[in-house]
Amino acid sequence: MRNVPIVEKESLKNMIFPREEVLKSVDMARERRAMLERATVLSNLYHNKVKIVFEDRDGSKMVDTTIWATTDSAIMLKGGVVIPIHRIHSIDLL
Repeated sequence: MRNVPIVEKESLKNMIFPREEVLKSVDMARERRAMLERATVLSNLYHNKVKIVFEDRDGSKMVDTTIWATTDSAIMLKGGVVIPIHRIHSIDLL
């Protein structure tokens, strides 16, 4: 996804996330889950940042951050910021 605006993680608190899944297949969702779990481990052990492309109600955005935790339905970032997993398009390790 090129030309996706980069946002600061602090601005995520004001975003509204629809309930619809952004990925088109179960396999893609499975791969996303595996990447999130790996990114969470690397963030916690080595403080590695990741690039997350997600979609709120206004469209696609990107944030560079560390993931503190991954639950069944969301990822937790520093400062209590949450992104629902079903709104994440991709995760790239930096």
